[in-house]
Amino acid sequence: MYHCSMYSRELLKGILKPIILKLLSEEEKMYGYEIVQKVKEKTEGKLLIKEGSLYPTLHALTTEGYLTTESVIVDSRTRKYYSLTNKGKGLAIPAIQELFDFQATLKLIFGNKNPAIS
Repeated sequence: MYHCSMYSRELLKGILKPIILKLLSEEEKMYGYEIVQKVKEKTEGKLLIKEGSLYPTLHALTTEGYLTTESVIVDSRTRKYYSLTNKGKGLAIPAIQELFDFQATLKLIFGNKNPAIS
């Protein structure tokens, strides 16, 4: 699902949809490889999403009506761009807020200090 030397697969399950929604809420449209690269860039290489995980999630979000696609020919190849539908825009903010709430809840348990540092 994910290749990441810093985080376990179990820790990262369920976060791919909110990541996609967040990125597409910031950009008008993106294609799959661009999403993979943007996540890598934004996380300074700490989170690397495999395309084998990304595309099934993109297809699920499309089937659920949260994304729309547009195929464009670029250098003799078809590139599929994804963008949020109105329904997807409505889901993006609650999904992102849920992650912030979850992070705050985890701080109640773990606090703000790294146990390896204290």
